Amino acid sequence: MSNNEKNSSTSIPTNYGALGTLVTVFFFWGFIAAGNSIFIPFCKHYFHLDQFQSQLIDFAFYTAYYIGALGLFAYGSFGGKDLVGKWGYKKSIVYGLLFSAIGAAAMIIAVNANTFAGMLVGLFIVALGFSLQQTAAQPFAISLGDPTTGTSRVNLGGGINSFGTTIGPIVVALALFGTTAAVTDKQIAALSLSKVIVLYTCVGGLFVAAAALFQFAKKVPSGIMEEGTEKANKALYMLIIMTGLLIIMFAPVFNSYKVDLSKASEADKLAMNAYRLKWLMGAFAIVVIGLFFANRSAANNSEGWGAMKYPQLVLGMLAIFVYVGVEVAIGSNLGELLKNSEFGGKQASEAAPYISMYWGSLMIGRWTGAVSAFSFSKITKIALQIIVPLLAFGVIIGVNTTAGYNMTELYYYIICVCLQIGAFFFSGDKPAKTLMVFGLLGVVAMIIGTQTTGTIGTYALLSGGLCCSIMWPCIFNLSIAGLGKYTTQGSAFLIMMILGGGIIPPIQGKLADVTGIQQSYWVAVACFGYLTFFAIAVKGILKKQGINFDEAQTVGGH
Repeated sequence: MSNNEKNSSTSIPTNYGALGTLVTVFFFWGFIAAGNSIFIPFCKHYFHLDQFQSQLIDFAFYTAYYIGALGLFAYGSFGGKDLVGKWGYKKSIVYGLLFSAIGAAAMIIAVNANTFAGMLVGLFIVALGFSLQQTAAQPFAISLGDPTTGTSRVNLGGGINSFGTTIGPIVVALALFGTTAAVTDKQIAALSLSKVIVLYTCVGGLFVAAAALFQFAKKVPSGIMEEGTEKANKALYMLIIMTGLLIIMFAPVFNSYKVDLSKASEADKLAMNAYRLKWLMGAFAIVVIGLFFANRSAANNSEGWGAMKYPQLVLGMLAIFVYVGVEVAIGSNLGELLKNSEFGGKQASEAAPYISMYWGSLMIGRWTGAVSAFSFSKITKIALQIIVPLLAFGVIIGVNTTAGYNMTELYYYIICVCLQIGAFFFSGDKPAKTLMVFGLLGVVAMIIGTQTTGTIGTYALLSGGLCCSIMWPCIFNLSIAGLGKYTTQGSAFLIMMILGGGIIPPIQGKLADVTGIQQSYWVAVACFGYLTFFAIAVKGILKKQGINFDEAQTVGGH
């Protein structure tokens, strides 16, 4: 990068007015997601579902992201014009919010009709809207200022999103049950349909209100991209084939759950779990092989591959797939792990504070990473990078104490927070280095978690949230760097890979049935290992394209 290029990069001011409006949408995603913490157990009780059937709610949600982003790409591939680029970032977010409002209306209709399948359809529509919103919002945040500080702006949005997730359950519990105390299974089972209807009526109203806020905010630019997009038929056909193969892999898994194992022998149960695990691993293999095939083919002949001709994007797609998968898998399996006597033999209500701290750890890291989004002096920035994570930790302790949980056993988790603060200073606001450092910390933490028990093992696994916290913006920013007119197409590809949240957690869950819950966390070790590899590889890839991302980040960060 030349000196002139460096100077020009530092001359782009951040549009704080537009950024302030945009982060309210990030908050909104987190707050609305809190409704599922009530909705999932409610459906399980009300419709007499087993554990797998209740997981269909998450499956519908993550699948919608994949289908929605695939649809956006297909439109651009056939029409020669990126739909998000045509509408602009602003209108795309508005339309996505309104589409989610339609999904909330469908949920209300399904509740009235007393049909679980209808609820899944409604949730699928809500998530389709989220898919459009996130495809536009991530590159939009990066575009609202110096591209070298784009990671910090996405971190700011993620931190606000996590704050919404943190306070959401308390607000929802207060609205539905008239209390901020921890909600019991008995309370959820007794919840009337009328209150669920009220909940999703309010959710739909919030979707519309957020759309209006964004539409009429004068400081928010349109974000329209006039450049046309070259057709990417090879990429489209590969993704369609991959989708078909994924359906083939998922079908036996779903059909196998029709088998009643309640009276089966342990040997039969193990055989069935191994059968399910085989097909889930097949689905994972299809994603990996498909992406590496695209990477290799585009390297030989880039024509027809669109954004996939950029190796940083293809490797980043797998990184997003793995990242979302490991983030969800660690949290989803914590409750089962903590039931073991080696980890305290905690019941659901006793495990809740630990699970809350895991998800709160994401907020701690994102709040810290967001400090660089603002033009503070060097001394102020250093002070805030120490104060903000400690403050966030205090917020999590306070919120959960208010909710009626005993947090005393988690006070010493502040040691892990302090280690994260040190990692931030060592990383120096450089996205590739930051991702590498936190990936390595994730590998170490998960290995400790698989080899130890008690407080040390528990803290090690909880700290996976601290390691995951800043990965999304680092991966996203590094993956779309240098894509130019393919930026929104690349963003759609990355959003598509949120599908990892629907594949990797079931793989770990099934592996736990075979090897035990603690040893199943070797899945997380492998995931963090790949993320570390991506951080190292993408730095070299970008340098070959004339993009020294770490150098640019240092110049533009102050």
